[in-house]
Amino acid sequence: MSISFDATDHAIVEQLRSNGRATNQQIAEALGLTATTVSTRIRRMEEANQLRVVAESDFSAHGYDLLLRVTIEVEGRPASDVARELAALPEVFAAHLVTGSYDIDLLVALHEIDELGPFLLDRIGAIRGIRCVTPSTIVDIVKYQFDVVPIEPEA
Repeated sequence: MSISFDATDHAIVEQLRSNGRATNQQIAEALGLTATTVSTRIRRMEEANQLRVVAESDFSAHGYDLLLRVTIEVEGRPASDVARELAALPEVFAAHLVTGSYDIDLLVALHEIDELGPFLLDRIGAIRGIRCVTPSTIVDIVKYQFDVVPIEPEA
């Protein structure tokens, strides 16, 4: 189900983007609405799967000091099957099927460098159908943002 966003919906989303923990009452006061209106509109957007309020964690605050981008080439097996197995690994926080010179792109969080070998050799290496693995260490996070989808109010 798709819904049309109007200026009020857009303003509510902007309030949530600036403070995801804001109460309906706080949002209502900031926008000159009632808390019931805010609650109803948020529920409508959530039920249409067009809004999801989530918490964003800090990797280093949870002891993850090594972030990796790992590209995978697949052979002899559907890439989607391999991607599902990789996505089930707890260290993998994002798995994407992609086009180009490789088939799968992973984002991985590890606590320390000593975990790298066992992760690549034992965990990833045990998955059938992987032809080539290319890990890249993330040295700095320039942008990490969930609210990148622009929501335009209906004209």
